[in-house]
Amino acid sequence: MAETPVSTTREDWVRTALQILVEEGAAAVKIMTLAKRMGCSRSNFYWFFKDREALLAELLAYWQARNTAAIIDRAARPAARISQGVLNIFDCWANPDLFDARLDFAVREWARRSAAVAAEVGRADSRRLDAIAALFTRFGASPTQAIVRARTLYFMQLGYYALDISETPAQRMALLSDYVLAFCGERPADADKDAFARRNLGSDG
Repeated sequence: MAETPVSTTREDWVRTALQILVEEGAAAVKIMTLAKRMGCSRSNFYWFFKDREALLAELLAYWQARNTAAIIDRAARPAARISQGVLNIFDCWANPDLFDARLDFAVREWARRSAAVAAEVGRADSRRLDAIAALFTRFGASPTQAIVRARTLYFMQLGYYALDISETPAQRMALLSDYVLAFCGERPADADKDAFARRNLGSDG
């Protein structure tokens, strides 16, 4: 008996490719590998993409639209004080629905083997840093102070991911005030900490 053809969508191909990128790296994102995992014919791919390069470009666009856009959005959100603004950015680190750390790490690994991807990562880092620096500038930091504080905050978090540090939400919340103090020179108000916990943990801190 012939097998029933499997129907797929463009989103199915992108979602599966993202999974393989995170799990195995960019070199493993191949049309036949994707087709086998999805249980469909390789020819199905060409209904949605011209070639593998077009799919890889889509993965980079998704990464930018998710991870870079999240940081830019949170950094630009209204804040009554700098500590509140820093907590807005911390939403990205606390909420994987906003910022996918595993995807970010996978793209950076990909960049080690592709000059084009490395250039894209460099542009993304610049946009993220500019957005965070703009937050500090809004609260009176000089241009030099703003970029140094932005780099300290952002590069520290990248190092956190690179070292694969494992902490429970409770452990991170216990250090939250001191992290914010270290990054901006001001402790967050209790009300702001509670709001952060509700947004990201579903409870008061």
